[in-house]
Amino acid sequence: MRIPRQLGPLERQFATPERVWYAAFGSNMHLSRLGFYLTGGRPPGARRTCPGCRDSRQPERTVPVMLPGELYFALESPTWTGGLAFYDPDGAGETAARAYLLTAGQFSDIAAQEMHREPGHDLDLSRVLATGRAEMGTGRYETLICPGLLEGHPVLTFTAPWGRDDVSWNPPAAAYLWQLASGLAEAHAWPAERIAAYLTSRPGAAGCWTAEAVAELLTTSEVNADPARDAG
Repeated sequence: MRIPRQLGPLERQFATPERVWYAAFGSNMHLSRLGFYLTGGRPPGARRTCPGCRDSRQPERTVPVMLPGELYFALESPTWTGGLAFYDPDGAGETAARAYLLTAGQFSDIAAQEMHREPGHDLDLSRVLATGRAEMGTGRYETLICPGLLEGHPVLTFTAPWGRDDVSWNPPAAAYLWQLASGLAEAHAWPAERIAAYLTSRPGAAGCWTAEAVAELLTTSEVNADPARDAG
């Protein structure tokens, strides 16, 4: 098990940061899956091809982190079916994530692709760095969150504009839950029992998935999504 890094408070102003930590809490906890957003290409099971980043270099570093707030599952994934992972920074507890040290431009291009926009333009990070939150649109991953600092660099992620209690929860499909479970194993090196307990306690998955079923998912090399569906 790796010891997650602790985030410091957002207590300093940034003009235009050169480096930021992108905190992934969903399928991008897999470095290989994040790679499609960096270099371009089509992730397994998806029909949408990622255009990639202007700067396709790999992250300078990657560390496990715990974000203040709660992971939950809601809406319907067009790739996996079932609920998607969202992060409520005002929720209870902590959310396990994997932080990648990137340039601000790389983060902008990854966020654009998650927002189903064309990459190539730097996001205005001034508001999220000043207040901890900035809504770039009304879409499911168009709200930027800065939960704190790590080693002097801001930590950034993106989620929905609503909170966990403002939307109907939806249990994730097996293929998607495998992505998160194996991503946690890769990023945090948690044992299967801890991964299963964590995921099955999240709103949307709780009461629909058992710890035994999630632990069993981890014994497979991969649970495939329906390739006829679009990426989400």
